[in-house]
Amino acid sequence: MTDQIRHDTRLDRFVDNYAERTNGMRVSAVRALFAVANRPEIVSLAGGMPNIKDLPLADIGESMAQMVATNGMQVMQYGSGQGEPGFREQILDVMALEGISAHPDDVVITAGSQQGLDLVTRIFINPGDVILAESPSYVGALGTFLSYQAEVVHVASDENGLNPVALRETVTRLKAEGKRVKFLYTIPNYNNPSGVTQPWSRREEIIAACEADGVLVVEDNPYGLLSLDADPIPAMRSANDNVIYLGSFSKTFAPGFRVGWVLAPHAVREKLVLAQESATLCPPVFSQFAIGNYLANHDWKGQVTVFKDMYRLRRDAMLATLDEVMPSGTSWTRPAGGFFVWVTLPEGLDTQAMLPRGVDARVAFVPGGAFYADGQGARNVRLSFCFPPPDRIELGVRRFADVVRRELEVMDTFGLSHSPTQPRRPAGPGPDLS
Repeated sequence: MTDQIRHDTRLDRFVDNYAERTNGMRVSAVRALFAVANRPEIVSLAGGMPNIKDLPLADIGESMAQMVATNGMQVMQYGSGQGEPGFREQILDVMALEGISAHPDDVVITAGSQQGLDLVTRIFINPGDVILAESPSYVGALGTFLSYQAEVVHVASDENGLNPVALRETVTRLKAEGKRVKFLYTIPNYNNPSGVTQPWSRREEIIAACEADGVLVVEDNPYGLLSLDADPIPAMRSANDNVIYLGSFSKTFAPGFRVGWVLAPHAVREKLVLAQESATLCPPVFSQFAIGNYLANHDWKGQVTVFKDMYRLRRDAMLATLDEVMPSGTSWTRPAGGFFVWVTLPEGLDTQAMLPRGVDARVAFVPGGAFYADGQGARNVRLSFCFPPPDRIELGVRRFADVVRRELEVMDTFGLSHSPTQPRRPAGPGPDLS
């Protein structure tokens, strides 16, 4: 009887059945750190988790309870595949703060802006198509693009974000190679991970270059209202109605509701609604009504100001500590908003190899290679200042600096050069974003 039992030694018995596109799926470097970063002894400078402790939770809970009591039959039912009409009108008021004028019919509600990015990629990308992305770029976007078998080509960036000259040269080269460039993906405000912001003049140049070459612009803007030093720069979409705009309430309200939106040209909107219906039938109805209730009955603009004040203290704590403790040869950006600082370490260091030693030193960070599709970023690190309180940020940066210092001592021991005469930090955002 035992001889008749078939022993399958494969770890996954379905390995031969998966679609080819699953080969492009990869674990998010940020999500992979969650188990470690959540340990109480670890100072996590890794994740981009918004800090919602300053939300008036009791008032919001009472307001939502009233919403359910008076309108539960609607808010807990199926809804429109495009999203609730009244909620889409409220989103227009949010986008107006960044100069966007639009019609609610061109707004599609999604389960966070991440789903919006997935839907946009689904309707535009065939295997082998090219997506242009900043250098570096958001790890969640890269994962989505690769899962649809796109070829991601990074465009050089500097202290002012995406370089328009490099953009034109890259498009020209790719077309000469016979490749089809479908769209440019960009985070113009407080880029994740670099923290760099494109000035308005550069945004105009980028839009003009893409229009001339027939390349769609996809503007991802989750941090746009979290300007910590000045008024927000108008969105790229405010200058051109052909820009596809991705928005989210995860950073300006609460991420747990998983509500974002896409503002798209009318014909694109139609395709997005069809894709949305095939994916979810309809976006989360209760979440839409909950956020709509918050926008209608609470001082949401004042709450954004509260968030900005809180994040400013955290950012300033991180930058001040970096100024104080980082060894020579390192540099970093000085973000005007958002959640992240991008650190560049001396040549020869490998931040992926450093990560286990960082965890041993009780600090978590994200190695820079996660934010590239082509192997760049070995000596870069993304540090997040959004969640820990200032004293924990200071402690985490000091631990991180100790890890870097020990790595440099090892290099010195083996006679490896790390250019110690380089300036310790730039006067502004460092031009080296590699």
